[in-house]
Amino acid sequence: MWLRLTRSPVFRTLGPFVPVVALWWLIAELEVFPPAFFVGPDRVVAEFAELLRKGVLPGYLSDSLERLGYGAGFGLLIGIPMGFLTALSLRVRKALWPVLLFFQAIADIAWLPIVIVWFGFSLTSVTFVIVYTVVFPLMLAVVSGVEQVPRELVLAARSLGAGRLRVFWEVTVPGALPSIATGVRTGLGYGWRALVAAEIIVGTSGIGFMMFDARRVGDVSQVFLGMVVLGILWYMLDALILAPFEKATVERWGLVRGMEDDG
Repeated sequence: MWLRLTRSPVFRTLGPFVPVVALWWLIAELEVFPPAFFVGPDRVVAEFAELLRKGVLPGYLSDSLERLGYGAGFGLLIGIPMGFLTALSLRVRKALWPVLLFFQAIADIAWLPIVIVWFGFSLTSVTFVIVYTVVFPLMLAVVSGVEQVPRELVLAARSLGAGRLRVFWEVTVPGALPSIATGVRTGLGYGWRALVAAEIIVGTSGIGFMMFDARRVGDVSQVFLGMVVLGILWYMLDALILAPFEKATVERWGLVRGMEDDG
């Protein structure tokens, strides 16, 4: 019975959080920290119900997800083509690689002061930061994926009469997909954190703004609620979309490599 329970998807999803929530509740009940600085799960749940009833939390969630959607969308549209261009063209790679490594080393938060000067406290500012955060790890992942495509597959396709475009779509892109999937997952994770940082500094709504505004008025329960909501949202996005996509692409490529090895 216990073995069957431990193998259930619900237990594997929620089970690891049980001791975390229990420890959180215990620390709050024992008042290890003053209640004004540390609240328990019951207070957070009550705050969640109250903000939900007022319609504040759904509005903030909608704003944050809209910003993430814009930033991630533009980041993918820029990062993937630029990654392939950098990987497949030696001239472009020589020109862009130092620049790519340079900007990869600059944290997204460092752009916020100049972005505020350029675009003010607007959606454009937040979108810029998210796009910047997503593009560079995605480009590096695409380059890494293209480099991992077995050279013999490309040569085999060309020997069978495939042109450059067909080799690209039928060999290079499928072969690079596992690395691209990992890059998308990593880039969006960075983008999610950049979103929160941008909302705290330049936002007028959103989960990050809610947490910062709550800190200003001393409402610790909303700060805790914001952290919990952010964690749950990302966990759902990763578990339902990003992780299955990455797993599917890796398994597909693994099957191809397995067939090659058998041959």
